[in-house]
Amino acid sequence: MVQQKPATRPANPRFSSGPCAKPPVWNLEALSDAALGRSHRAAVGKAKLAEAIELTREILGVPDDYRIGIVPASDTGAFEMAMWSLLGERPAEMVAWESFGAGWVTDVIKQLKIEATTHTADYGEIVDMAALNYDNDVCFTWNGTTSGVRMVSGDAIPADRAGLTLCDATSAVFAQDLPWDKLDVTTFSWQKVMGGEAAHGMLILSPRAVERLENYTPAWPLPKIFRLTKGGKLIEGIFRGETINTPSMLAVEDYLVALKWAKSIGGLDALIHRANANAQAIWNFCAEQPWIANLAVDPATRSNTSVCLKFTDDRITDGAAFAKSVAKRLEAENIALDIGAYRDAPAGLRIWCGATVETSDIEAMLPWLAWAFETEITA
Repeated sequence: MVQQKPATRPANPRFSSGPCAKPPVWNLEALSDAALGRSHRAAVGKAKLAEAIELTREILGVPDDYRIGIVPASDTGAFEMAMWSLLGERPAEMVAWESFGAGWVTDVIKQLKIEATTHTADYGEIVDMAALNYDNDVCFTWNGTTSGVRMVSGDAIPADRAGLTLCDATSAVFAQDLPWDKLDVTTFSWQKVMGGEAAHGMLILSPRAVERLENYTPAWPLPKIFRLTKGGKLIEGIFRGETINTPSMLAVEDYLVALKWAKSIGGLDALIHRANANAQAIWNFCAEQPWIANLAVDPATRSNTSVCLKFTDDRITDGAAFAKSVAKRLEAENIALDIGAYRDAPAGLRIWCGATVETSDIEAMLPWLAWAFETEITA
């Protein structure tokens, strides 16, 4: 029997996995102090960019001797910059359990043509990080944005490793506690847990990564947009807010608004707590329903940000079509927007649970998900 439509609706139906929902206090007036029409190299522009870097450091607890830079082209640009600038001195260990990790494998093997060993796992599973050779450089994602599977910890990464660890942490940063001593390069974008605007990436370098940059020159030419050194020395200005190319000062202001909100609610611990509460609401729902389950095979590896779900009802004959129809019904009711699984992922749903999402909106959306399932299975 088709259920009646629930009475309660989410106040904010935005559950996209990027760009993600704005912080709950966000409004256009909050951007009124943006340095619009001013050069990013003017004092006011430099000050805004430097503030964004230092607030990032403060909230995430990044060590003082790590460099943080704002770079072009979102997380993709930041990770590409790291790979093209740092890899090639030694073989690489390429790790992939979802589509973005698979993309980095393609870049290293087919574009840079570096000697590499590839370690893969199916969607819903994760690679055994203890099986890697850390005398090589290791490239991996911390949280699989398209698979909903994350690393439990960095315990498998040895402190005395000879190679560098390059971590795409874009859907983990600000929602999961990262072990900075195990990460030599960390990249992310503003558009995920902070709900910022797209196009800008963050590049965090350990002292070991800086040492590599200053003592190793790749065999391939580097475009200007990727160059982090000049004359064998790190371009320190990049890590003070002197960006390689022109950033959007409106987007910078938007990121600052999100960072200040995060600080006001209690910083990283509060952000993690919010994401955990959001994800737990969905996990509890799945535990009560026989027709839906988390894509992650091991509960310990379930993401608390990009929660990926699969339909398990035997009556479903075309999983992709069914999932799209459920998502379409929820969008038509303005209950949940942009929750379809990523195009390369198994059929299902992906519900963003990062810190800018309110748990009350998740809880209001879930009865509608049950309604959409029952309506579609009956149809």
